[in-house]
Amino acid sequence: MSAEAVKTTQPGEVPVTPDKAARGRAARRRSTHIALNIALSIGALTMIIPFLWMIVTSLKSPADLAQFPPSLLPKDWVWSNYPEALKAAPFHIYFRNSFIISAGHTMITLALGAMAGYSLARIPFRGREIVFMSFVAMLMIPTYTKIVPQFLLVKFMPFFGGNDVFGQGGTGWLNTWWALIIPGGLSASAIFLFRQFYLSLPKELEEAARLDGLGEFRIFAQIYTPLIKPALATVGLLTFQESWNNFLWPLLVTTRDDLRVIQVGLAVFRQLDGTSWNYLMAGTTLATLPMVLLFLFCQRYFVQGFANAGIK
Repeated sequence: MSAEAVKTTQPGEVPVTPDKAARGRAARRRSTHIALNIALSIGALTMIIPFLWMIVTSLKSPADLAQFPPSLLPKDWVWSNYPEALKAAPFHIYFRNSFIISAGHTMITLALGAMAGYSLARIPFRGREIVFMSFVAMLMIPTYTKIVPQFLLVKFMPFFGGNDVFGQGGTGWLNTWWALIIPGGLSASAIFLFRQFYLSLPKELEEAARLDGLGEFRIFAQIYTPLIKPALATVGLLTFQESWNNFLWPLLVTTRDDLRVIQVGLAVFRQLDGTSWNYLMAGTTLATLPMVLLFLFCQRYFVQGFANAGIK
């Protein structure tokens, strides 16, 4: 052992070599890694249990549901609960409506949100910071506090639903696709995420594009936006998920059965004399399946988007 390999020690102490210190650090890293994996596994199990309970309940018979104490697994796996649940209401219409609304919200958010985020990140104009701080302030407003103002705007929309120029005399946008799509078409959180991603891109790309004679819109559409696919996937997935799971707003602005969405349609299984839990869980499982598949296809961009959202 060379003299340089041994640290200076006090009398009576055992010298520590670099190899031994490295092994000690590696052991501590392994212990931390194992502890972190255990904690994450417990957290994942805690979150997946409600989904497992939902699927198992959807396959139980009424006798299994009435059993006390409740059994973990059904005695008879009743797969017919799924087709029976679909027959209880026009769920094919509900699924279609939810998809149209969610897809409409997603396309509007991706188009307008990306433009707004690019403007706040790359185009200098007077009052830009005030506008951005206004969007940040909007993030702090609870969603349900905006329900009444939005409903009044929809109800008294001029020239729609028999309303006059002052918004009186008719129903406005109530019971129309306008009420289901337009109010949820854009959110402050989407603009915030897009701005953060556009800020993280190098300014040299913009300068080179301007030297080549590109205009502002072409720089936005052809240079910068193709580089933020994680942001597009993240915002698109969050918007689609929020629209798909929306319950209160479609319930308030629609009464026609042909405009109902899947989340409102599931209420058909909740009656005054009781709840058909097996059919309700079967319908809920089918309503959850599109979001699970969408996340599986987009999870790489989704995780990367959240990891990079706060770079600047």
